[in-house]
Amino acid sequence: MTAPLKAVDPITVDVALGERAYDIVIGRGVLASLGERIAALRPGVRTAIVTDRTVATHWLEPAEAALAQAGIPTTRIVVEEGEGSKTYAGLAKVSEALIAARIERNDLVIALGGGVVGDLAGFAAAILRRGVDFVQVPTSLLAQVDSSVGGKTGINSPQGKNLLGAFHQPVLVIADTAVLDTLSPRQFRAGYAEVAKYGLLGDAGFFTWLEANHADIVKGGPAREHAVATSCRAKAAIVARDERETGDRALLNLGHTFGHALEAATGFSDRLFHGEGVAVGMVLAAQFSAELGMLPASDVERVVHHLAAAGLPTHLQDIAGFAQEGIGDADSLMALMAQDKKVKRGKLTFVLLEAIGRAVIARDVDPSRVRDFLQAKLQRRA
Repeated sequence: MTAPLKAVDPITVDVALGERAYDIVIGRGVLASLGERIAALRPGVRTAIVTDRTVATHWLEPAEAALAQAGIPTTRIVVEEGEGSKTYAGLAKVSEALIAARIERNDLVIALGGGVVGDLAGFAAAILRRGVDFVQVPTSLLAQVDSSVGGKTGINSPQGKNLLGAFHQPVLVIADTAVLDTLSPRQFRAGYAEVAKYGLLGDAGFFTWLEANHADIVKGGPAREHAVATSCRAKAAIVARDERETGDRALLNLGHTFGHALEAATGFSDRLFHGEGVAVGMVLAAQFSAELGMLPASDVERVVHHLAAAGLPTHLQDIAGFAQEGIGDADSLMALMAQDKKVKRGKLTFVLLEAIGRAVIARDVDPSRVRDFLQAKLQRRA
């Protein structure tokens, strides 16, 4: 698998969900077409843009200008950056602002931001007047390749991540790869974990391509667009088969059962970004798979080497503040994993690896074995 040698027109990926199908438009500069595309989709619509303070400084005015050029009125709703906004209070703030803006059922909510904004704005749209359509304009790599696609929306509970939410598909996704130029290196790296995930769970050739090209993805250009489009196609195919995560869609949670527990253990704070938690979680999933005799040690080494080369944490001890604050013991992590959305009748579901490019869903893993595995990893010397 190779990337195109030169930039091309915007790439469109179709999410095939029948009457709820929608397009993901990918390319540099496509944010400028936001108003034109919405006007064609919904003539006469009014909109409200939900964004965070950091994204607003870069991209709120260009988004508003694109809408104004198409004659589309809009209201801005700005929240604080980070997981702290994905709360009951954050949902109330956005919902009340949408009501005050008189957004009606035939109008649109626009989520302009990363995964937090997309989840929060999408959930508010899902419950506003029992359902208002929304558009995703993801501004982080993680959101472009993962959270903006597939209709998962929600907020966090103090007891766990994304425990409150709804499946609510967007009607359009605009993924402008140029906006990623304003991300901090750490934010970009965190998003890259989700790109690597698609290679690990179902596309060995893509993972091999990433091993050779990840530096070019950071630099921008055709390699970046190719990585985003390939990731979106992979997710769109799985979502089309299993929209509500009753089967194959659980594969997209590779690294997430461990990762979400680590995020909760670190207080959903800047100590551990979501993508960083996924990176550590994918390494743990690979190592646990090897311990169960499912995955060759050489494949584990490739996973660790590639994620580390991309600048991501690969061990529990790499998590910020581990030496000072820790992240709890194995029992506390097991308790957090017990709140995972994929738990059924009290049994944990893990996504494990049989090979790079071949993930499987495991629902019969012995919890005591997971606990012992985590305890050993926690005691590993830095």
